[in-house]
Amino acid sequence: MNFFTKLFCLTAIFISTNIAQAQEFDGYALYNRTNQNTVYLIDKNEDIAHTWSMNTSCNYAVLLMPTGNIMRGTVNNGNQINGAAVGGTVQEIDPDGNVVWEFTYSSADHVAHHDITLMPNGNVLLTAWEVMTNAALTPLGYTGSSNEKYPTHFIEVSQNGTGGEIVWEWHMIDHMVQDVDSDKPSFGVVSEHPELMNINVQTGGGGGPGGGGGDWFHVNGVDYDEEKDQITFSSRFLSEVFIIDHSTTTVEAASHEGGNAGKGGDFLYRWGNPENYDMPGTQTIPGAVHDTRFIENDGRPRAGFLQFFNNEGTGNSSTVDALELPLAADGYNYDRTAGEAWGPTEATFRHICIDNANGQSASNSLPNGNVFVNLSMSYMYEADLDGNIVWQYSNNSAKAFRYTCDYAGVEALTNGDYIEDLCMVNSVNEILQQQVQISPNPSAGVFQIDGLTNDYTVESIQVFDFLGKRAQEWGRVSRIDLTDKEAGIYFVTIRLADGDWVTKKIIKQ
Repeated sequence: MNFFTKLFCLTAIFISTNIAQAQEFDGYALYNRTNQNTVYLIDKNEDIAHTWSMNTSCNYAVLLMPTGNIMRGTVNNGNQINGAAVGGTVQEIDPDGNVVWEFTYSSADHVAHHDITLMPNGNVLLTAWEVMTNAALTPLGYTGSSNEKYPTHFIEVSQNGTGGEIVWEWHMIDHMVQDVDSDKPSFGVVSEHPELMNINVQTGGGGGPGGGGGDWFHVNGVDYDEEKDQITFSSRFLSEVFIIDHSTTTVEAASHEGGNAGKGGDFLYRWGNPENYDMPGTQTIPGAVHDTRFIENDGRPRAGFLQFFNNEGTGNSSTVDALELPLAADGYNYDRTAGEAWGPTEATFRHICIDNANGQSASNSLPNGNVFVNLSMSYMYEADLDGNIVWQYSNNSAKAFRYTCDYAGVEALTNGDYIEDLCMVNSVNEILQQQVQISPNPSAGVFQIDGLTNDYTVESIQVFDFLGKRAQEWGRVSRIDLTDKEAGIYFVTIRLADGDWVTKKIIKQ
């Protein structure tokens, strides 16, 4: 262990909602060093499992597909619009480094930049700028004086042979409100329309493409939730994260009606800076924000939460924050009290990073409850619930991602060779998961554990509340008593001596 790792282990503060166990996650990390042409997949021992070498550099994000191919943004030669993390082209690359298909989205009027996200249907969602001159914005109620602005839009691209085609799009310029001129479009009281963007909002950006602050909102992260068919994105200059509906048609996405939520392309949720929509409340994202994502609903802790990298979260250190979303009864909208900002009033979960990162960066909640963090241009690490740095790797990348050993893309690349050696340790014991039964469930507080035979050496039995705070711990017992605990959802984690574990959800009435 090097000096910095030891220092971080001593100084890290980790407020965890881990409901599984504090161990290293056995998986793979995928990354591309900034402005370099080679993509690396490494295992937990920091050995290179696979590389992809291309002729152009990755501009920001690279993602592993279930086929073992990668999807990446790359810098297009001849972009007419330039700025932070400009790309212009998206490519699918096979394991040998060959381009399967690519799509260039770059002209004098628009260009792809920053992040991409994969869709379950094989499509890819791109973040892009489009150019709007002051002459075009002024009739909409814009009062600024810059020569041009580059508002955000998203395009969904489908493979079409060796190229691609746009099959869906959303434009922020279609969802504006202004309160300066009743004779101009979208006039209204800003605070009464938090679902819209104030066209005259004050942003924290300065430079950006165009030299005079053309990069209007600096949207830098995007992710997709298949279950609700929604998109989240993060804006550095607004210090906010947003959710919009993807179930709309492109026509509906330009309107205020349609889609599962019935709101067209309007914001379904926003969080971080209520002042942007003239609402009282604390600015909970004080500066830059990156890499917003929906935590996968696959049994991992904090499933369904919205997580993001809060660059100035504590003032002295970056944080990884996650929100338990105020999902409405219809399953698509988000509850908000009239006259107030969207809740919660503070992050439901917070991991205080071991260092500060001014830009880019990424994070995720791992299946074992640990937090994975990629600090931009520096290193990636994994922290357990006790604040220990259980894994760290210097990679000098803008973004990096972890994948489970049984992810189809990993299996396709390794042919299962790495899985046998590295991925069957410290995992969920599937056999015991089926055997163990906890009853009655729900219960007034006393629960009986059945199916835990003497074939298993139990290290501990722990109970965590819904947000991951450890409520109680025992050795090997067959009965647990939570009568002194508040009613609610709890998780019982049985840790075995060989590192495997079992987690069961229980309800205390």
